[in-house]
Amino acid sequence: MISTIPLPTITPNTTEKKQNTFKSIFPTAENIPQQFQLPTPINQREYLINGELRHWDGEVETVLSPVHIQTEDGLVPATVGHFPLLTEEESLAALNAAVAAYDRGRGAWPTMSVAQRIEHMQDFAYRMKEKRDEVVKLLMWEIGKSCKDSQKEFDRTVSYIEDTIDALKNLDRISSRFEISEGVIGQIRRAPLGVVLCMGPSNYPLNETFALLIPALIMGNTVIMKLPRPGVLFCNPLLEAFQESFPAGVVNTVYGSGRVVTPPLMTSGKVSAFAFIGSSRAANKLKKQHPKLNRLRTIYGLEAKNPGIVLPNADLDLTVKECILGTLSYNGQRCTALKILFVHRQIVDTFLEKFAAAVSQLVVGMPWDEDVTITPLPDAQKPEYFSDLVNDAAHHGARVINPGGGTVDGSIFYPAVLYPVTPAMRLYSEEQFGPVIPVVPYDDIETPIDYIVNSDHGQQVSIFGQDTDAIADLIDPLVSQVCRVNLNSQCQRGPDTFPFTGRKDSAVGTLSVSDALRSFSIRTLVAAKDQPLNKAIITEIVRERKSNFLSTDFIL
Repeated sequence: MISTIPLPTITPNTTEKKQNTFKSIFPTAENIPQQFQLPTPINQREYLINGELRHWDGEVETVLSPVHIQTEDGLVPATVGHFPLLTEEESLAALNAAVAAYDRGRGAWPTMSVAQRIEHMQDFAYRMKEKRDEVVKLLMWEIGKSCKDSQKEFDRTVSYIEDTIDALKNLDRISSRFEISEGVIGQIRRAPLGVVLCMGPSNYPLNETFALLIPALIMGNTVIMKLPRPGVLFCNPLLEAFQESFPAGVVNTVYGSGRVVTPPLMTSGKVSAFAFIGSSRAANKLKKQHPKLNRLRTIYGLEAKNPGIVLPNADLDLTVKECILGTLSYNGQRCTALKILFVHRQIVDTFLEKFAAAVSQLVVGMPWDEDVTITPLPDAQKPEYFSDLVNDAAHHGARVINPGGGTVDGSIFYPAVLYPVTPAMRLYSEEQFGPVIPVVPYDDIETPIDYIVNSDHGQQVSIFGQDTDAIADLIDPLVSQVCRVNLNSQCQRGPDTFPFTGRKDSAVGTLSVSDALRSFSIRTLVAAKDQPLNKAIITEIVRERKSNFLSTDFIL
């Protein structure tokens, strides 16, 4: 049997390369590599409304980095910058600009041809690429994401824009022909919804926010973008790109407390679509404020408690590798993270031994450190919250398996692997969204199946095993409970061409490249009886290009 240890009071080892204490992991100002230093705090005073970069002289909020600096007075969080705390007045100004730009569907942007909207989006992507280094550095400092992962988030977002453009071209090509059925001529295309409120999450403030923003824009909607906290300042270098790439009022930004700036948008009844990634509690609260719910389209990415099921004949080396990635990539701060592991009792001791050893080899450090996995947490309250989860599990009989697991210093929380976890513990059902890993032993496969069936969440599951019969027997019931079953691999969103959604309380709508285009638009058609007069009218409109909607233009 693998031995368990009590709640830790020791400093964990990371790798032989980093046999130092947590305090020494934090740098002095002089020890920060030159290429990653922030020259001065970013004092952002600009916000984009109606094509204007307006200046804000009011109250601002200070952005403190999860990266702490060693000083003579101890550890002090670095100041990344400031952003405007706008009021209801500015929020409504952004709304009015978006409403005017849409102009009940008659504005320049919604009536523009698909080819023209694509040109605007390509221009934005070009300008965005020029800001890569600035955006990556801000992601590292503001949310503690490693350099490698920050670069990946930026590059993936650019690829998402390019893939969205290609997907829209394909969609438009299919729509560029007429259909005749039962004596009726029709052309079916997709039309925009109206004004869209986009709100992304703090863990992927660039990629996830733009996964909402880009398809909403390119389908002809006008947008109000409310950025998350933390995760605000990365957009500062992109404001001019938005201003120069899109017509006035098409993209508008709102900063500040969500409790102040978002309710006026929803209560106005002028928002046609609400695109949100975050908690269901926040989404439901905002949605209920809309006075005309039947007019409001919702596109959500919400909570998940994705389980991993380790079968008795699993390849444990492969399983441990994927479970490390699934539970601890970006400190486990991903909706697609593996958040609970069900391991068959026959192999649980061996699994835990290998898993704990793998955790002990992870590099703890700053976002710029090479091969770093565990970085400072952006939410100052999270270390205490994770400690509470560990203490609750310990109170109900679980133990920390890995040496040093659960150690806290400043904004760093060393991963804690807890075993055996039972339904009495908060970790069993609560989405921890961080580096606390519950492991549940099971004897009967019905145990993890029942867990998934009774869960409020239904995003993904990972199955680890080699028995094709056992895996096949799991696939059929699980596809009715979750929207992605991963075989011998971690849960994940990508590739972006695959559908990304969830059942139950985990999602509304689908956010893959092609599906998102459909989520932010509605099928609309022009129809006429198959008569000589109607044929002549349609022919003239198409031949003389009098309509951007009724058209047979083929985008190459």
